[in-house]
Amino acid sequence: MNTDLNLGPKRPAEPSIPSPVDIRYGQIGLMQLRIRTTDTGVLLDELTGRMNTAPNFFHRTAVCIDLSELEKAPETQEIKAILEAVRRAGMLAVGLAGASVQIEALANAVNLPILSAFRAAGISAAAVEPAQRVATEPVPSELGNAAMIQQQTVRSGQRIYARNRDLVITAGVGAGAEVIADGCVHIYGSLRGRAMAGAHGQLNARVFCQEFHAELVSIAGVFRVFETIPATLAGKPVQAWLDGEVLHFAPVGG
Repeated sequence: MNTDLNLGPKRPAEPSIPSPVDIRYGQIGLMQLRIRTTDTGVLLDELTGRMNTAPNFFHRTAVCIDLSELEKAPETQEIKAILEAVRRAGMLAVGLAGASVQIEALANAVNLPILSAFRAAGISAAAVEPAQRVATEPVPSELGNAAMIQQQTVRSGQRIYARNRDLVITAGVGAGAEVIADGCVHIYGSLRGRAMAGAHGQLNARVFCQEFHAELVSIAGVFRVFETIPATLAGKPVQAWLDGEVLHFAPVGG
């Protein structure tokens, strides 16, 4: 029996047309701005001062406004004034954080989402600690996963994220690059960009680097921006760790 089928001349398959929209979860760095007053004059003065210390970092930065430290939820006109103060300072408010029913009403009133997944962590610009404050005991990993190893230089504009584990970088981190881990960040080269450890709130996470020239270091949401690197840290092996709400830095083995 002849089972061959005559399907006519072969033609190339029609090219697939990509969907006009993709919806995906992504790892996006978002700064938290916790406020303790609804006095917009005080807020604007404070934010403007912080902007002046690191204008390249804070300008047009997306921030989540955390209202959890206020004694009571602000009125609609108050939150609108707060958002305007944030905008005038040069930042862009993209959401609110808080757990009360009033916060949900405020979010609806100003057409912003509620972003409640933030740990309550302040913005701290701690003083550099002397070398003798460096802890010598190893930091145990509570995440249980093997470290993610990055062997190439992380260049400007790139972002590397180690989910639920430590991040080990055997090369350098360039200016404008970001390296993020839920555990510790180890950089066996120069750190010229931003390093964020404990991204989901691990308080005992640390950042280690061989040559310190960082733009920003963050642990569990508490961060410090560096416009000028202190002479005691510049170019040296450095570790950073968190003590309460204070971020400490010191040369390793100094």
